[in-house]
Amino acid sequence: MRICLLTGGGYPYRRDALGGWCRTLVDGLDRFTFDLLTITDREPTGGPAYRLGRHVASAHAVTLARDERRRGDADEAATAAAVLLCRGLLGEQDHADEMFAAGLRQLADIAVPGGTPTSSSGPQTSAGVPLERSSGTPAQAARSPLTGTPLADVLLDAWRAGRAVAGPERLPLPRLSVRDARSAATLLRHATRALAVQPAPADLVHCVGGTTPLLAALAGHWRTGTPLLLTEARAPVARLRPAEERLSPAVRTVLRRFRRSVARTGYGAAGLIAPLSEYHHAWALRHGARPARMVPVPAGVDPSDYATEPEPQLAEPALVWAGSGGPGSGLAPLLAAFGSVVARVPGTVLHLVGVTPAHEDHCAEQIDRTGLGRAIRLHPLPADPRDRYAAGHVVLHVPGPADPPYRLIEAMMSGRAVVGVDVGPAAETLGDAGVLVPADDPAALAAACVDLLRSPERRRALGDAARRRALAHFTTDRVVRAYGALYTDLAGPPPARAYELALAVPAPRAALPTTVRWLIREDT
Repeated sequence: MRICLLTGGGYPYRRDALGGWCRTLVDGLDRFTFDLLTITDREPTGGPAYRLGRHVASAHAVTLARDERRRGDADEAATAAAVLLCRGLLGEQDHADEMFAAGLRQLADIAVPGGTPTSSSGPQTSAGVPLERSSGTPAQAARSPLTGTPLADVLLDAWRAGRAVAGPERLPLPRLSVRDARSAATLLRHATRALAVQPAPADLVHCVGGTTPLLAALAGHWRTGTPLLLTEARAPVARLRPAEERLSPAVRTVLRRFRRSVARTGYGAAGLIAPLSEYHHAWALRHGARPARMVPVPAGVDPSDYATEPEPQLAEPALVWAGSGGPGSGLAPLLAAFGSVVARVPGTVLHLVGVTPAHEDHCAEQIDRTGLGRAIRLHPLPADPRDRYAAGHVVLHVPGPADPPYRLIEAMMSGRAVVGVDVGPAAETLGDAGVLVPADDPAALAAACVDLLRSPERRRALGDAARRRALAHFTTDRVVRAYGALYTDLAGPPPARAYELALAVPAPRAALPTTVRWLIREDT
């Protein structure tokens, strides 16, 4: 069976929490053949960051560059699809989701597949296997199917219609100016470029979260009928990214509703949906996912990668936080709390692990504002996972709004005491094996850190409890077994029919195998 693993963000070319989860899945399911495809806004530098096995047939990256402005006659079919898309996006009628999905599907049909990567001149090699790594440059990738349409005018018309209908479930639409409409149209054109990305031919497309890869997965599913498995890997898409908070309320509304509508369309098209937690499961149910198609599969890490290490024998107390260091990584509330920790426990050191080169300047700027630069150490993501949390006595889990819970599980498996912020699935993941504090409360975060730094015995007890909980619920073997069953169930041949015969002489009967196919049935 051939699987196209479609992601957004860089795997296998970038090491991050999502990449670690994908690596676990691909390495553990070596009985399948994988084609790895990632869609990014930034071209990867260099070859794969992870060693890829012989069962990985190809690894590709497609870079979506900004669409060039073009003047000319509007495409009537694309304009009609844009009207459906925007009416469904902003309407209050009962069939808004159907209108949005119909418009999106028409745009996918119009989009000319041009984001399929081509072989680079110097193929990468991993585990002795040639791998193709290339990027869809603006010249290679097809333009957005919305290019050439009067999208700003279509948005304005749909906005007026949406404001004219009072809906009890949605807040009133803010005022949309002509400038706002043009800005929103530019963002929508850029987003819909992903509809032109062509996934590799496969028996199944496994889309790992995010609006951009889901758009490409939906387009491929509609064109070829390839079964689609959707993993909810990030926080709900209704949250805006930090950089988007500077946009006007109307443009933010367009982005929020667009991402939510794409997710709802994905729930309707996916053959199976695998949320990472009950938190993601509940959110998907509220947004139209069918219960019969959902199989929660919590994230997991390899216990051997995070063998417990004794606390470092350091003269100064040490805290560890793992994150990219970017604007949406949770760095700001972390630094706000650290200032209070240093004031109460002088000499405390904060280790920031996993800061990416792209975010080093932003991270350094935020640190300079605190005046605590001497007490903060920046580290790249260690190649050996055992070194990730070894430098600290306490691990802080302060995630960004879109961060999955992988880092929290890693910290728990490392046997370190964890202080987590109550965001997303943190509460159900950590349970009573750590300290949970409210979100947006740096004072509570600082108090919890101070308490653990001053209580070595409680710290070690919580670290042991976290390790036991991670071993019981969040291991890679569970993830691999579950996804192996989901792949087989969704794309494998149907099970043989079973007939029950009335025999005169009783005979022993073998029970039907308990597979996902028998456990999950569509409502008729």
